[in-house]
Amino acid sequence: MVQIRRIEASDAAALAAVYVANKEFLAPFEPPRAETFYTPAGQLTRIEEANADPQLYRCVIEADGELVGMISLSVIERGPAESAHLGYWVARSVNGRGIASKATALMVQTAFGEFGLHRLQAGTLLDNAGSQKVLARNGFERIGVARDFLRINGRWQDHILFQLVNDEWEPA
Repeated sequence: MVQIRRIEASDAAALAAVYVANKEFLAPFEPPRAETFYTPAGQLTRIEEANADPQLYRCVIEADGELVGMISLSVIERGPAESAHLGYWVARSVNGRGIASKATALMVQTAFGEFGLHRLQAGTLLDNAGSQKVLARNGFERIGVARDFLRINGRWQDHILFQLVNDEWEPA
């Protein structure tokens, strides 16, 4: 069973352990990280900062009660846009089992239901076919390529951008 829930201070140690176990696996998809990032104290700081930021809604992904990843809405914009960016990752041990797809569906339900957002945007590296499939399974459409979009793995990299608009979405 896959669930998402808002990240809590009590998740810091488990999250640090998952990050340490997946450091090499996640490196091609993430910005460079300081060593303190991989500690419970570093994760606790990130959790506290995230939960204090009204433009960020960060959740853990659990599969059968085990913390296996994260999913978030960031740059939550109210007013005329009513939009946010979606980001997620799952541990290597559960990669390819549909967990990211299910977590994404749950976050879309939260974004369009509870938060009342109109549009979600997500981006993937050009060669991240797995993440592109996750987005397609959840109704996201490709809208283009953003050159040098994010600094990932130590260098600026192009991303394929996707969007999902609330009036086009149907709950799973």
